[in-house]
Amino acid sequence: MLFLKKCFTLFNLILISVSSSYALAPSTAAPAAIYSQTAIHHPVWAKHGMVSTQEALATKIGVDILKQGGNAVDAAVAVGYALAVTLPRAGNLGGGGFMLLYLAEQKRAVAIDYREKAPAKAFRDMYLDKDGKVNKQLSRHHGLAVGTPGTVMGLESARKKYGTLSRKELMAPAIRLAKEGFVVSSDLENSLTAMKQRLSVWPDTKKIFYKTDGSTYKTGERLIQSDLAASLQRISDKGTDGFYHGYTAEKIEKSVTEAGGIISQADLKSYQAVERQPVTGTYRGYQVLSMPPPSSGGVHIVQMLNMLENYPLAEMGHNSADSIHIMAEAMRRAYADRSLYLGDSDFVNVPVKALTNKSYAQDLSKTINLSRASLSSDIAPGKIQPYESNETTHFSIIDKWGNSVSNTYTLNFSYGSGMVAQGTGILLNNEMDDFSAKPGSANGYGLIGGEANAVEGNKRPLSSMTPTILLKDNQPYLITGTPGGSRIISTTLQIILNVVDYQMNIAEASAAVRIHHQWLPDYIRIEKGLSTDTIELLEKKDHKVKVQAAMGSTQTIMKSENGVYGASDPRKPGALSLGY
Repeated sequence: MLFLKKCFTLFNLILISVSSSYALAPSTAAPAAIYSQTAIHHPVWAKHGMVSTQEALATKIGVDILKQGGNAVDAAVAVGYALAVTLPRAGNLGGGGFMLLYLAEQKRAVAIDYREKAPAKAFRDMYLDKDGKVNKQLSRHHGLAVGTPGTVMGLESARKKYGTLSRKELMAPAIRLAKEGFVVSSDLENSLTAMKQRLSVWPDTKKIFYKTDGSTYKTGERLIQSDLAASLQRISDKGTDGFYHGYTAEKIEKSVTEAGGIISQADLKSYQAVERQPVTGTYRGYQVLSMPPPSSGGVHIVQMLNMLENYPLAEMGHNSADSIHIMAEAMRRAYADRSLYLGDSDFVNVPVKALTNKSYAQDLSKTINLSRASLSSDIAPGKIQPYESNETTHFSIIDKWGNSVSNTYTLNFSYGSGMVAQGTGILLNNEMDDFSAKPGSANGYGLIGGEANAVEGNKRPLSSMTPTILLKDNQPYLITGTPGGSRIISTTLQIILNVVDYQMNIAEASAAVRIHHQWLPDYIRIEKGLSTDTIELLEKKDHKVKVQAAMGSTQTIMKSENGVYGASDPRKPGALSLGY
């Protein structure tokens, strides 16, 4: 009996440890035995605001800004700069992304597009060899891989128009972390160890992230980034001019051109972030707000929800063979449409209204056989009328007034191109790989692209990043998003379904096993943990099923009448949701 008591105590300690990174919303239902048995219902409640990011230091900085009286946008700016220091594989100055805002007092949503742009000299066939074949090296690990960065312009544009605190106040924490250093986590050590061969190709990168003898920084040691601190200080002092003009711009141009690229100072000087109208939809009484093109995420989140609304998912059961079958068929059709219709809406006509129309979704649903999988070879983009990386990162924030930010930004591959602009400490992206180097060919994440996403000067490459906010009675209810390349859209979708259809709290929704289908290649990708019986039933429906690595790193906040709750995905170490 004493032995059993000790085992029970140990079991509870393990469960408490596993859930310690969560600020949980109370569960409203127990849709599956695994959740009712293992979830810990000891929510960490926050009265005023919440910050959920992939890196604990950045989360704490965001909460500090909220405590100082800053709003959600202020906290987002501070977090964005902090992650450029503490999460170098994804947080960035040399990349770009999307920020979705909900302004509570105005009851208005705003989408800020600070996606990278192709240099002016970019042209359609720049990644093809003399035989017309795609040279993947050029779009991924070469100077030609680098697009004009948008992060600094995006963060500063948001701050100036919607923030309340000064640039100096918001950037001071990141500058201090870069100048004085921060303690290396096991997550960062593992990341740098795994990427050592690729990063060491670039001398400036190697000098920053590895010791003089070439060894990796160990957990508990301090990483100082003096050049990055100076670059951040120039932005703090001069605003966007401190990045897009002068010393930093000169160094970016020099480094990229010496590596065979074509970015010029003129590209940097002309870069602008753009405010766009969010993609909107409804799902079972909730209003859905998400990112418009050049993100494909918002369009296809709404499109898939429109299809899934026609099916009783709750009755089918979470991750049952029937519900997974329907999800996979909806994903298959949405990703097929992505391959033809989606691109930069400043260059091509993207039929957003048609793709997100509920009648179109009903027509697509009629093509779904409830007992048999479709063949992707038989699925063409619908007839309508007129490697994004796992190391992208997402953060979600809500303040005491209800203002909300859902932000996803990236360098594309882990550490982007791997190149640091000489003397700046700034890692540069390889976002040019998100274009269709050759229409009909796959990018680094297996996504097929078409003419709408062909390479063109000053064009923004298509993205899967999907910062999303759900409203309930015109108030923020769910703020979420994730990294994950082509899996971003499907992962974000499943957070929504888990909360709305399966009534999970957001910790349960974040931890649940995920699935993914992207039309081509033609199989359902699943995480470990799905029942073998369920897999067999899916195979009987003619699905091909492959168990692969975990997907995503969701950062999610839920607002209720009792307060706000946050959950950081347990798939990535070092993440933290924290409120006050």
